[in-house]
Amino acid sequence: MPQFAPLRALGLVLLLAQLAQLAVANPVAVAPFGKFEKYYGRTARYGRSTGRNTGRSTEGSTGGSCRLARRTSCNTASDRQCWSDGFDINTDYEQHTPTTGVTRTYTLTLTEVDNWVGGDGGTKATAMLINGGFPGPTISADWGDQIQVTVINNLVTNGTSIHWHGIRQLNSNNMDGTSGITECPLPPNGGTRTYTFLATQYGSSWYHSHFSSQYGNGVLGSMVIRGPTSANYDIDLGPLAISDWYYGATDTIIARINDPSNPFIDGAPGAAPLSDNLLFNGVNVAPSGSGAGSYLTLNFTQGKSHLLRLINPSVENSYTVSLVGHNMTIVSTDFVPVQPVTVPSIYLAIGQRYDVVINATAAPSTYWLNVTMPTGPCGQSNNPYPAAIVRYSNTNTTGLPTDPGTAPPDPSCADPDSSFFSPIVSRSASDATSFAPTGNQTLTTSLITSRDNVSRVFWPVNNTPMNVSWSQPTLQFVQGGTTDSMPAAENAISISSAGTTTYWLLQNNSSIPHPIHLHGHDVLVLGASPAIADPLSPGYTLRAYDAASDAATLNGNNPTRRDTTMLPAWGWLVVAFETNNPGAWLFHCHVAWHVSQGLSVQFLEQLDAIPGAVDLSSIGSQCDSWSAYYPSGDPFTQGDSGI
Repeated sequence: MPQFAPLRALGLVLLLAQLAQLAVANPVAVAPFGKFEKYYGRTARYGRSTGRNTGRSTEGSTGGSCRLARRTSCNTASDRQCWSDGFDINTDYEQHTPTTGVTRTYTLTLTEVDNWVGGDGGTKATAMLINGGFPGPTISADWGDQIQVTVINNLVTNGTSIHWHGIRQLNSNNMDGTSGITECPLPPNGGTRTYTFLATQYGSSWYHSHFSSQYGNGVLGSMVIRGPTSANYDIDLGPLAISDWYYGATDTIIARINDPSNPFIDGAPGAAPLSDNLLFNGVNVAPSGSGAGSYLTLNFTQGKSHLLRLINPSVENSYTVSLVGHNMTIVSTDFVPVQPVTVPSIYLAIGQRYDVVINATAAPSTYWLNVTMPTGPCGQSNNPYPAAIVRYSNTNTTGLPTDPGTAPPDPSCADPDSSFFSPIVSRSASDATSFAPTGNQTLTTSLITSRDNVSRVFWPVNNTPMNVSWSQPTLQFVQGGTTDSMPAAENAISISSAGTTTYWLLQNNSSIPHPIHLHGHDVLVLGASPAIADPLSPGYTLRAYDAASDAATLNGNNPTRRDTTMLPAWGWLVVAFETNNPGAWLFHCHVAWHVSQGLSVQFLEQLDAIPGAVDLSSIGSQCDSWSAYYPSGDPFTQGDSGI
């Protein structure tokens, strides 16, 4: 509570009277919601939220404002919609950010270990660890804090960069951590840099290396930015990162995948091997049944509600999460708070996050938290039944849960419909239902097995697989005013206008769905073609976007908004975002194998405004350090997109 100087009794009475008058003059608006939607064949109900955005704006960063927020918080178990003076669940976080005056500092040291025994007892050929473990430490902050992370690269032969997944990086594109785009990689054997950025959003996410498929070797961790929530809860259980895990080194795996003469499954060139396991915050039992490893246990308190932060930081596996005997109330999609919606299960594509509230109202016992793989080609595992355990604190039950539960409906590697979630801070795309893409608004991808007389698997976009230069990142071209000379393989697309809504059609001419992630923005998910249950079966044909019939199905009225969404197999996806963040922003598939094979473009947003908005002063010195190492000191050459 705020510390007030002693007040005379009369003064206190007058103060309370003034506050009462203000309350009458400014009543809290309550908006009831009675909307019902279907979720995988089950009925789901939207909840309601209350609160107002009060508070005084002061001078802040371009495109928004920072308000002085007292460290006093009104965020309690009975009112999670409130946050602090002038800030609540209805505050437009793209326009207003609390000024806390707090800097959260972390150091991440990367090391490399061969034949590392992980949290499931399995041996990984080469593990790349953060601070000696996997996953790396959780980065935690409050909404409005400054986050400062020093990264030390003590790997043996790999460069690195660390990307803060989903962080908007308003006017800090240079902190995005994308090798070949926003920086040269940090060289191994001691390369160091400090990333500094403002927590303008809140919710759950993760950080990971953006250097080829390196994060699949272990270079990742969770992020939690505390803020208001659209449903009340008693206990924050923290992040639950459910990641696929390969015992082989990812560079070895990608080399085999890239060879079209070595198909892994289904006789399809470029098909990936099954993951060896799925880990829950780095642990699980061994899939071999050897007895190694252990189940992760989450502790519930009877009668309390629990916030659980679900994160999918996988290389290839998407999955559905369900808890036997319990429903989940979703309160955010990626970094976007939404009206609460209660579901029995939820599908997470790679890179996606859901914050969910779970009420501990079942009988005191233990329950399986199950992960179920879709039948479609969005990742399978050698562990067919990955799970964690939820244990009620007042149970006398010992041993493993006895009720296996029932399999949830198969999502067919597809997100819920674009109208399923209702973001609390509304955004709309008024021209959605008349969208007829021009050639430069269409991004088409397909799988090919040769290019320029090279026999290799590629995922080109508009016939060109991305290939960046580690030694000359995009922001260095921007700094020198030479973006016109960027190679075509950089897949750079210029968006010059500011403050407009830009629309994009993604067309997938293949049987493989793709989780698509945009740096620097959330996208409005306007619509997608229907999911296909088994796109690998013969007989399916391309479902091309037809403006005459499909535009009318698009939803521009406050649709689902997030930074990662699914592009269906043999189909299309339409998204939009506002051009309000100058920078070079990667737009890519988040299957690590596919981005390695070129499935990416980059948007040069407001190119002329980047030098004035973004600090480019340190790019040259970091590139000098990298050039002193690569290629002369590196036994390997860049064999993929570099991303």
